[in-house]
Amino acid sequence: MARQQPSPWVHTAFLFCLLSLSGAIEIPMDLSQPPTITKQSVKDHIVDPRDNILIECEAKGNPAPSFHWTRNSRFFNIAKDPRVSMRRRSGTLVIDFRSGGRPEEYEGEYQCFARNKFGTALSNRIRLQVSKSPLWPKENLDPVVVQEGAPLTLQCNPPPGLPSPVIFWMSSSMEPITQDKRVSQGHNGDLYFSNVMLQDMQTDYSCNARFHFTHTIQQKNPFNLKVLTNHPYNDSSLRNHPDMYSARGVAERTPSFMYPQGTASSQMVLRGMDLLLECIASGVPTPDIAWYKKGGDLPSDKAKFENFNKALRITNVSEEDSGEYFCLASNKMGSIRHTISVRVKAAPYWLDEPKNLILAPGEDGRLVCRANGNPKPTVQWMVNGEPLQSAPPNPNREVAGDTIIFRDTQISSRAVYQCNTSNEHGYLLANAFVSVLDVPPRMLSPRNQLIRVILYNRTRLDCPFFGSPIPTLRWFKNGQGSNLDGGNYHVYENGSLEIKMIRKEDQGIYTCVATNILGKAENQVRLEVKDPTRIYRMPEDQVAKRGTTVQLECRVKHDPSLKLTVSWLKDDEPLYIGNRMKKEEDSLTIFGVAERDQGSYMCVASTELDQDLAKAYLTVLGRPERPRDLELTDLAERSVRLTWIPGDDNNSPITDYVVQFEEDQFQPGVWHDHSKFPGSVNSAVLQLSPYVNYQFRVIAINEVGSSHPSLPSERYRTSGAPPESNPSDVKGEGTRKNNMEITWTPMNATSAFGPNLRYIVKWRRRETRETWNNVTVWGSRYVVGQTPVYVPYEIRVQAENDFGKGPEPGTVIGYSGEDYPRAAPTDVKIRVLNSTAISLQWNRVYPDTVQGQLREYRAYYWRESSLLKSLWVSQKRQQASFPGDRLRGVVSRLFPYSNYKLEMVVVNGRGDGPRSETKAFTTPEGVPSAPRRFRVRQPNLETINLEWDHPEHPNGILTGYTLKYVAFNGTKVGKQIVENFSPNQTKFTMQRADPVSRYRFSLSARTQVGSGEAVTEESPAPPNEAAPTAAYTNNQADIATQGWFIGLMCAVALLVLILLIVCFIKRSRGGKYPVREKKDVPLGPEDPKEEDGSFDYSDEDNKPLQGSQTSLDGTIKQQESDDSLVDYGEGGEGQFNEDGSFIGQYTVKKDKEETEGNESSEATSPVNAIYSLA
Repeated sequence: MARQQPSPWVHTAFLFCLLSLSGAIEIPMDLSQPPTITKQSVKDHIVDPRDNILIECEAKGNPAPSFHWTRNSRFFNIAKDPRVSMRRRSGTLVIDFRSGGRPEEYEGEYQCFARNKFGTALSNRIRLQVSKSPLWPKENLDPVVVQEGAPLTLQCNPPPGLPSPVIFWMSSSMEPITQDKRVSQGHNGDLYFSNVMLQDMQTDYSCNARFHFTHTIQQKNPFNLKVLTNHPYNDSSLRNHPDMYSARGVAERTPSFMYPQGTASSQMVLRGMDLLLECIASGVPTPDIAWYKKGGDLPSDKAKFENFNKALRITNVSEEDSGEYFCLASNKMGSIRHTISVRVKAAPYWLDEPKNLILAPGEDGRLVCRANGNPKPTVQWMVNGEPLQSAPPNPNREVAGDTIIFRDTQISSRAVYQCNTSNEHGYLLANAFVSVLDVPPRMLSPRNQLIRVILYNRTRLDCPFFGSPIPTLRWFKNGQGSNLDGGNYHVYENGSLEIKMIRKEDQGIYTCVATNILGKAENQVRLEVKDPTRIYRMPEDQVAKRGTTVQLECRVKHDPSLKLTVSWLKDDEPLYIGNRMKKEEDSLTIFGVAERDQGSYMCVASTELDQDLAKAYLTVLGRPERPRDLELTDLAERSVRLTWIPGDDNNSPITDYVVQFEEDQFQPGVWHDHSKFPGSVNSAVLQLSPYVNYQFRVIAINEVGSSHPSLPSERYRTSGAPPESNPSDVKGEGTRKNNMEITWTPMNATSAFGPNLRYIVKWRRRETRETWNNVTVWGSRYVVGQTPVYVPYEIRVQAENDFGKGPEPGTVIGYSGEDYPRAAPTDVKIRVLNSTAISLQWNRVYPDTVQGQLREYRAYYWRESSLLKSLWVSQKRQQASFPGDRLRGVVSRLFPYSNYKLEMVVVNGRGDGPRSETKAFTTPEGVPSAPRRFRVRQPNLETINLEWDHPEHPNGILTGYTLKYVAFNGTKVGKQIVENFSPNQTKFTMQRADPVSRYRFSLSARTQVGSGEAVTEESPAPPNEAAPTAAYTNNQADIATQGWFIGLMCAVALLVLILLIVCFIKRSRGGKYPVREKKDVPLGPEDPKEEDGSFDYSDEDNKPLQGSQTSLDGTIKQQESDDSLVDYGEGGEGQFNEDGSFIGQYTVKKDKEETEGNESSEATSPVNAIYSLA
């Protein structure tokens, strides 16, 4: 995270006019003035011969100046040449060749003269040259014959062009010539070989010249090299040898300079130009070049090395860069140096350039023309283009070397003076006019401008003015007070007012007043001070893995009266907001970060007046780039050194390198891991196997992942040898009863060690001491036939190739094929352990009857029937295995209360033997499984119905069911209640003692053995009761504040009011309110409103009741049309709870005696009738 200093923010509103603080005062164009050159061509003007020639010269003055030209110091009569014209209101020459003509005819030195009645201004002397692209002379080049290791220079000698062409070397097939410290191009265009190697003749060498104006490339006939060598090129061991030259028979020698020649030279350079020093040396091995300056250090800020350190460039040379430089060429055989004496000369350069002089009549003034150079330049004055000494005498003018002094000037003194300062390296020409005017002050900028500035900034108010004599300028604030100068204010010579640090109190109206002896003029500007734009929460540097999301914050405060714009830059370029990016007011989000997103991100918050910048760097961790430039060195019989150049780690350090190899004999194209090395190395010695044509590649690994494999190295084949190992995993097993198959894992390419890998297979019966049978096999298996059943054999497998046999192999014991066992277990005894398990015991069989390897004894058993007559059973056979030579075992997971049968067999590798005698046994009763489909229903708030089905596995005769249940409310649990039922009962209805609590039920079945597994269910919570229950249990004291309670009370009050009104109306008519009639009518079961008076809260029926609507809180309530006193009833059991819910069923169960006992005048009161609901 970093706050960037904003670049200088220039606003035109800051300034009345862009004037240099020390610049000359300009004369308004409506006043008379001598000519001034405003535009001209460069001194050395090179033009394209295919285009028209344009020589620029423009000037201003009042009256407008006229123009004429000289060519080679003689008047150039434009009117006599139809090809030459002058642009209107300009002195620019146009030479048109559309109708023919040769541009070379117009080469020469041109100078433009701009004249009006007050004087003449001159342009520079413009040297016009036409660009030239001469053709390369045709030549036949003989092959260049050179001894390997010798130096060589291929000369380019390009044709002289104007400007000089750009030189580069390529092959005739337009492939660039690879350059390095051994082979490189010199500044003169020649190609230098410090020493020639055999591979240099793989291509030819052609010098190419590219000409700037014509954009053409000319190619010289190519050079062909013939290199004489002492060693064949295809010897890879020599080509990769660490001491390549001596290995190839090239004699090593000390360095010598190819350019420049000798031990010393000199060079001259002009001040301000670039100094290029060059040293190219030959030698074996290739020399290294180093640069030094005698008596000091190289100028680090201006010096840079080029062309593989063979060139030293010093930019913008000054006198301090003169002196002695030397280059040192060195290799292991020695060193040599060359000294270059550098002299710095200088064309003229300005120390004090003459400026226009504006005087009032009678005033004094001076023109100064001061320049420097090496050698020191001479100064020549001219007036209106003529030498000053040949001009008419002027008593008011005095020349004192580089200065002209004017005293008591008059109108007649107006003229344009030229100062020409020159030496052997160039010249400078400057025009400066003397204008004598008598003008009162005037303001040159618009009046009453508004300027907005930022708080605490440095601000300058310009007040461009003119007058002659030059007026004095003063500043005032808000039309009062003294002249503003000093403290926070500073007034420059040209009248600009600088406010060093803007404060809020600096806001106001500023007046500038210009005064001279002829009068005064003033102007005003209103200054408004605005708050600065500041980023107060800047983006922070972040490190992110590829594919993640990154957010860069940028929160800004600014002056509310200014329009804010927030933009983002990436790597100082405008950021394109694609579909993976989201730009918000105060942040930038990048989704799925990729490697291309890495870089610096700059938030730019800007208004019309200022801006603030904040930068953060996003580092993206990615998989490393592939290693490159694999090289094999130190080649030996069983090892090689592999070297590689690491690829970019993409900001996550490389932790490991995996070296893989491929061979082209056994598995061509398949890569195998060879070895793994730490990420800190890039060279490793690899151990190799004989007779493998290796090719290597390297994979880099970091925390993010693996790189792509590198490009393969060159191949390297090791010499052959006899095998050093034999095949592994040798086995002998029978696939039939009369054979034995011998198998092994074949050896791979790295263990074959030679061509024609084969295997010598030997076998014989164990402990018979018979001679070995043997056979040579090319595959990985051999089958021995006509063998006895399951006989042990001694087996040996030895590797062999064309170089010899491998070591003596070890002996492996194998067996011929097995046959089925001939005998079954005898005397099988069964003992019942419990209702689900039995114990078995038997006698083992004789070993010779097994006819193979005894794997296990196996029991086959099946369920014949259940002792429960009506129960169907599956008679599927099952098995129990007893591995090894055992005499007993246990069979478990049987069904209780069942009849079973059982048989036993012996098992070897071939299969089962004959079955034993079938045995029968019976399992006793057990505990039953859990009852099925246990269902809990709550038809209303008074009862809970339970239903279940008989167990799937009774495991005996059922004696009944046991139900255990307990009430719970939140964390409170009541006392457990136990109910026992008969075996035929599958339903139970429970009366709830508590309308709020829920119940947890546990049901199990019983036999004489005991209770079986229990199934557990809980009573459902009614949808309209779940939320109030929680309120009831946790906030009983706050019931009066509940919304439903307040609504209920309001409804009750409204009903009471209506009944009172009806009662009074009845009494006034002499009638009687029939409360008894409604109260004494019971609701029959046929009533469609209530049916059986219950609600079913089971899952499948948990739906809104018909004729009801769902409230916003998800509860179910009756429609108003169903909300009647008849539906609610008046029974004591149909009363409201504290939370508004009903206790008991909705059916009316009023005690008859109570009804009759209440037949008083109060019973008929509607108030009492309503109270009975509460």
